[in-house]
Amino acid sequence: MAKVLILGATSPIARLLAAHFAEDGATLYLAARDTAEAAKIATDISVRTGAVVHSGAFDAADFATHADFIERAAQKLGALDGVVLCFGTLGEEDAAQIDPNAALATIHQNFTGAVSLMTLAAHRLEEQKRGFMIVIGSVAGDRGRARNYVYGSAKAGLHTFTQGLRGRMARAGVHVMTVKLGTVDTRMTWGREGTLLTISPTRAADSIYAAYRRKAEVVYVPWFWRPIMGIVKLIPERMFKRTRF
Repeated sequence: MAKVLILGATSPIARLLAAHFAEDGATLYLAARDTAEAAKIATDISVRTGAVVHSGAFDAADFATHADFIERAAQKLGALDGVVLCFGTLGEEDAAQIDPNAALATIHQNFTGAVSLMTLAAHRLEEQKRGFMIVIGSVAGDRGRARNYVYGSAKAGLHTFTQGLRGRMARAGVHVMTVKLGTVDTRMTWGREGTLLTISPTRAADSIYAAYRRKAEVVYVPWFWRPIMGIVKLIPERMFKRTRF
């Protein structure tokens, strides 16, 4: 029975992934800044599936607390077999492009906070020579675009970090999967451009869980973003900088 820590557990995709793991018999620890909401989700999943589901607080940008948090989560679970990283924010891109503090806030919530937590969790999984990590990134990290390059750079860093971590952890038998997520219909994306290619959280979570079950390493969700971003990356810079993509 897997012991799984889900970071950013109040997001729609995280809730649905938690339900998938619970239905497969996992014991869960749902962590989020909104502890009341995390507790409600834990109770709901436990009632519906019969799984043991704990909940607690974490803050991606409060680096000094991360070591104690990972230790506390592992103790509550009784072990740590897997980590699912679901947190992140689009931030205020307009502000981030002129205000260093806003830029750093976006970077911390999407990259450096993840690096801190993943480093601590990876060390534990590597020592026990088993387990898995699922890291949800974004197609925005595949190429820097004028309209969201602060957010995109954070996701690009996350992808590169996870790629290197995957190589390192493979030697210890730990599976690391990168999810490059397209636009999902959530509160975070409501009212933004590009809704034509938007998918539901349910479809996204189902695809992610299926990819985890088949031990995929890098997966685009939904799948059609792989050829789209493949083409985007081939556009010469002198042309790409003039686009509105």
